[in-house]
Amino acid sequence: MASRLVRGVARTMTTVAAVKTPRLTRAGRYISTSLLVSGGVALYASHQGSVAAAQKAPTTIDTSKFMAPPITELSVLEGKPNDMRTKMELMIMRIQSEFCRALEGEEGAGCKFTVDRWRRHNPSEGGGVTCVLQDGKTFEKAGVNITVMTAPLSKELQASMRARGKKLPEDKKFSFFAAGISSVIHPRNPHVPTIHFNYRYFEMQDEDGNNKHWWFGGGTDLTPYYLDEGDVKLFHGVLKSACDRHQPDYYSRFKKWCDDYFFVKFRGERRGVGGIFFDDLEDTDPEKMFGFVTDCADAVIPSYLPLVKKHKNDAVSEEERRWQLLRRGRYVEFNLVYDRGTKFGFATPNARIESILMSLPLHARWEYMHQPAPGTPEYKITEVLKNPKDWV
Repeated sequence: MASRLVRGVARTMTTVAAVKTPRLTRAGRYISTSLLVSGGVALYASHQGSVAAAQKAPTTIDTSKFMAPPITELSVLEGKPNDMRTKMELMIMRIQSEFCRALEGEEGAGCKFTVDRWRRHNPSEGGGVTCVLQDGKTFEKAGVNITVMTAPLSKELQASMRARGKKLPEDKKFSFFAAGISSVIHPRNPHVPTIHFNYRYFEMQDEDGNNKHWWFGGGTDLTPYYLDEGDVKLFHGVLKSACDRHQPDYYSRFKKWCDDYFFVKFRGERRGVGGIFFDDLEDTDPEKMFGFVTDCADAVIPSYLPLVKKHKNDAVSEEERRWQLLRRGRYVEFNLVYDRGTKFGFATPNARIESILMSLPLHARWEYMHQPAPGTPEYKITEVLKNPKDWV
């Protein structure tokens, strides 16, 4: 317990200080440093100029490695270094940058993310940083989005919260704060899986500052087009290691939650081979929850980059490409019909449609009543989607 507390304090200090070098030592617990560096995790500051320009005065927070300046003013972040809002915003800005640089490393020279720093219709409500890479050699579309916002909680969202057990008086108006990172990566090669991850922090209170609630949510899941059991075991193993450092039952609980959540009920199949998923995580010590969410976010690169390296140059047939596009159709189906995050985005007043639909692929395909032939690799993956397995 003491060692975990020490790690948590060190992690918080690292996040708030925004250390000038990437945290390869943390990632090294999963995979060798040499592999991570070769995978492009070593950061570079292509946006240093734009970030520096946004700093009107000297600051103790180094933002030079971020993809763009934080959404919240630096003076506000500096003034509240121990506030969970500050910690979460700086953490997700770091994770966004490290992941984008790692993906750029797999693309090679000259292929960079387009960085779109935007504000909501009412700038006082915050905004986000959307990073998108399209038509790359390795990634057909890769999106990594940050959102930090404070806004009124609509009646529709209040009803949704009550359905999830939140006690919200009907006669009160509520506002919320949300800070999160969301990413979906659609690779070009069908033998490289799609990955999705989302980690978020949420606060809400009524107009009088009462009826306060806070919680963390998120997860990471994998959607392969062809089944490589070694890949899936590596992926789940990294996530389990992150979970095990906090609670011995986290992985089993959140693995089942993931299998149940990413379920297309009318087709009787999961979207992919799972991972972890959780929501409404509250604790008497929010620092513990923040530490857990940070470890999960840090597990994304070592759980996914080895799979990209392994398969990005695999030979691809026309039939395999067609199957990939058909499975992407199912991915779109889930995101638009079932996904809670997409629904939340559409239900938020003055929603930004471009960022909400960032998760959709450039290309997808739908065929009426398509069924893979028994015994084929395509049939093998569909059987796993219908019958989830324990991978580690």
